[in-house]
Amino acid sequence: MLASGNTSSHPLFFILLGIPGLENYHFWIAFPLCAMYLVAIVGNIIVLHIVRTDHTLHEPMYLFLAMLAITDLTLSSSTQPKMLAILWFHAHEIEYHACLIQVFFIHAFSSVESGLLMAMALDRYVAICFPLHHSTILTPAIVGKLGAAVMMRGLLWVSPFCFMVSRMPFCPNHVIPQSYCEHMAVLKLVCADTRVNRAYGLSGAFSVAGFDIIVISISYVMILRTVLRLPSDEAWLKAFGTCASHICVILALYIPALFTFLTHRFGHHVPRVVHIMFANIYLLVPPMLNPIIYGVRTKQIRDRVIQGCCGKDP
Repeated sequence: MLASGNTSSHPLFFILLGIPGLENYHFWIAFPLCAMYLVAIVGNIIVLHIVRTDHTLHEPMYLFLAMLAITDLTLSSSTQPKMLAILWFHAHEIEYHACLIQVFFIHAFSSVESGLLMAMALDRYVAICFPLHHSTILTPAIVGKLGAAVMMRGLLWVSPFCFMVSRMPFCPNHVIPQSYCEHMAVLKLVCADTRVNRAYGLSGAFSVAGFDIIVISISYVMILRTVLRLPSDEAWLKAFGTCASHICVILALYIPALFTFLTHRFGHHVPRVVHIMFANIYLLVPPMLNPIIYGVRTKQIRDRVIQGCCGKDP
């Protein structure tokens, strides 16, 4: 069923299939996904609360961590409730505008997450390589401006292709063979020339992710060069362990995200179930891991969690 406008027609709703090929296991697959979502929600809320209430943590690293927690809460909550409703209650329909809103939130906040990881890498670079100037280089005002710039970049990048898709006519097929609305999945249902949309999405994704990956890589190369010069083995191991855990979080975002992005365009021989599982992982695993890696492994936050749980001074 189509709703008609002045310049385009669109369906009233789309059908999200969930995980095609594993329909018989949807009910059971939902349990680990729900557990991961709950860990992401609770972990990020705890980190956000600690940073907000403890004024001693109003430093660049923790302010970026609070921004990352807000981003993770938004990113995971934009997809997981609907995904669980599909898997548990067979609620496959999603209203047209709700689908476009989901597209916007997924891509905008994925860009924001990537930008914040870049900003956190820069913060670690300044803190380790220029420790005496860290507080003067990354002032609260600069941190706020970096956060605002990352947010504006995500909004400005995603808004055009959401607008372009909303102005296009759709084919009678309204089935999206995955668990949520994603730009390329929706674009495949359009009955019009989509080359401009595809080119914009491809160039935008590569420019955003490419820039962030280059800055992150340069930052950690410089950090490792500085760490290798440390005279103390204990200091070397501590710094290297911190960098290694941060790199693992970065890879947990970029590997499944790039795999999903490229498979939509070029991976015609990749089994659909593999593609869909990676697509789910990249929206759920980083929000779950970030409060663990950046939070629990950070002494100041870990001490405050212990203090809150045990009612004792750390």
